[in-house]
Amino acid sequence: MVQKGQMALVTGASSGIGRETAIRLAEKGFQVIAAARRRERLAELADQVQGITPRQVDLSDPEDVERFCREISNLQEPVSVLINNAGYSIRGALEDVSIEAVRRVFEVNLFAMIRVTQACLPGMRRLRKGTIVNLSSIAGKFTFPLSGVYASTKHAVEAITDALRMEVRPFGIRVVAIRPGAIATEFNEVANQMTGDLLARTAADYKPVYQASGAGLGKVFAGISIPGPDLIADIILKAVLSDAPKAVYSGGPMVEEFLGQRTKLDDDEFYRFMAEKTGLMGLKV
Repeated sequence: MVQKGQMALVTGASSGIGRETAIRLAEKGFQVIAAARRRERLAELADQVQGITPRQVDLSDPEDVERFCREISNLQEPVSVLINNAGYSIRGALEDVSIEAVRRVFEVNLFAMIRVTQACLPGMRRLRKGTIVNLSSIAGKFTFPLSGVYASTKHAVEAITDALRMEVRPFGIRVVAIRPGAIATEFNEVANQMTGDLLARTAADYKPVYQASGAGLGKVFAGISIPGPDLIADIILKAVLSDAPKAVYSGGPMVEEFLGQRTKLDDDEFYRFMAEKTGLMGLKV
């Protein structure tokens, strides 16, 4: 049962799913710390919605994450609801992605998530209650070609979430994973920006791979209606307000077609399914 004035923390709250989740929590009476890198967006959100406090943090910077975690640890009212939403994607064949780019996406998607969770857990243990919601992805259970780095962070999020759920159950803390499918946010725009024009820079051998997988995924997305972030924000709110939330929630396009197949097929069968779907089964270079 939600008590008015409970403290919630939402990372990646300046846009998309994080923003909509922060708004919904505030409307339900939570005091919401909205954390993100873009100060202006956060200030605008706080001006529009009562009960939201903006906090700027660059989750790709370990020193700034530590500063932010000290603030969280010293709050008079401990965080009892944590929404680990912040994350982004980079794309490209593994050979093409720099190790620096790999490290940065892991800093944001995984290491910062772990560190912020560590900062919130002592307060939740004292309260003997709390809810932690980790944003995974359908890619937390499988990967598309050219998305191995992003998917690996979400596979790790799934593992951390599964272990944490068991570790903190004795303290009355609930841990939930959310696996969105394709959602209309700035996610794709940011991924394209962070990736850059790899097709122009990749080796000639890889160009047909990029082209074939792009065409294959284009067919997958053709005709699909992509919902906005409200869909996932509503699922998050349902989990937070539930007396007995499920371990995992999924929502959005491609959940049944891909995640459903991943649960039904063995590894070899799913490999063939994905190779066909992404146009790579018959490709020879």
